[in-house]
Amino acid sequence: MRTAYSVETVRAAERELMARLPEGALMQRAAAGLAAACADLLGRVYGSRVVLLVGSGDNGGDALYAGARLARRGAGVTAVLLAPDRTHPGGLAALRRAGGTAVRADAGEGLVERADLVVDGIVGIGGKGGLRPDAAALAAAAERSRAAVVAVDLPSGVEADTGEVRGAAVRADLTVTFGTHKPGLLIDPAREHAGSVRLVDIGLELPAEPELEALQHADLARLLPVPAAESDKYRRGVVGVAAGSARYPGAAVLAVAGALRGGAGAVRYVGPAGDAVIARFPETLVSDRGPHKAGRVQAWVVGPGAGDDAATVAEVLGEDVPVLVDADGLRLADRGAVRGRTAPTLMTPHAGEAAALLGVSREKVEAGRLAAVRELASRYGATVLLKGSTTIVADAGGGAVRVNATGTSWLATAGSGDVLSGLAGSLLAAGLSALDAGSAAAYLHGLAGRYAADGAPAGAHDVAEAIPEAWRDVRD
Repeated sequence: MRTAYSVETVRAAERELMARLPEGALMQRAAAGLAAACADLLGRVYGSRVVLLVGSGDNGGDALYAGARLARRGAGVTAVLLAPDRTHPGGLAALRRAGGTAVRADAGEGLVERADLVVDGIVGIGGKGGLRPDAAALAAAAERSRAAVVAVDLPSGVEADTGEVRGAAVRADLTVTFGTHKPGLLIDPAREHAGSVRLVDIGLELPAEPELEALQHADLARLLPVPAAESDKYRRGVVGVAAGSARYPGAAVLAVAGALRGGAGAVRYVGPAGDAVIARFPETLVSDRGPHKAGRVQAWVVGPGAGDDAATVAEVLGEDVPVLVDADGLRLADRGAVRGRTAPTLMTPHAGEAAALLGVSREKVEAGRLAAVRELASRYGATVLLKGSTTIVADAGGGAVRVNATGTSWLATAGSGDVLSGLAGSLLAAGLSALDAGSAAAYLHGLAGRYAADGAPAGAHDVAEAIPEAWRDVRD
């Protein structure tokens, strides 16, 4: 499990550790890890041209001490000082002793454009808003250059706690972060600025519950249900799918596909697309008598392609089993009915749907994804999975938000969300909590998207067919 902690938590842990260490020891640990990462990226340190973009905080000190280490290995290192009067004195002295030089910001752009490596030590994790003009000009020069760009702890100009980018910001090829990941390294749009992320352990003691957590293969393998010898279809979980309409029969077919490939013991389908579902998946149990009379299920999926069928959405929400609400169901679901449910509810909006539910613009949701998913979970008293380039899942009861990044941009295709709904519904029916079902489904769906696309366009049906391959990959 990868975890991320807030700035306040990280700073408290740093203060506690610094009180037990000799003065400057913590910064030297960080600088050593940063210098090692820079050397690995350069390949050949001797003779390379390294430019440090140095602000007034400890980030600048980390960059300067790392630069001194590279200079001692034969690199030509120049520090561009954005706040000469407030530069970390010990770091600057160390760089000069090692043979490095320093210039003011107005002399920096040409150096950046000729560099082999640029180290971003402009702003630390407490930075808010975009870069100031002089720093923004240097960041733009670094982006234009052919240099590799390494960010110290977090790309300057992005916000550590929220993942928001409110103005000009550094775009890094590699971010070397210390002690723990910060939320902005895992959530877009800030994540796009971070490049690859390398975590350097500096000995921080952190609380048990993080702000964010990201599942990895081993975590998912522990969550995925595996049928026992005595299992039957009911023990494996039966999922009901109330989806589709005369206009959108494909949504029903794709949701059923996700449910079947997601390990459901059986799928009961209710809706007007029964003929299309049976034609594609003859194992589906089809009913035209509504959710109440469909037969025994352990969870429901409602909403994909449902059009204006508010009655079916309301009927499903009245069932005393876990319910996943997606697509049209999100628009049709009464908030009071959702909040009044005693069984778990999982809502799966994309940014546009989340914006409509919150009464804000899509752009606002995209810019502040973490705040949006938490607000939705609070308003509806439900677990919310916010789809996107980094899918995030927030539980109704608070706690750590789950982040998933296994996907691919090829998943931005019609019907992909319907497959995800069916997959998550099957995991709900198998007994996973709404948080675990949403997180595991997003992880598998993302992997399946990678396998289905393999660098080329793929349809939603291809994603559904690739789910077993993703499942095997996780379990192996």
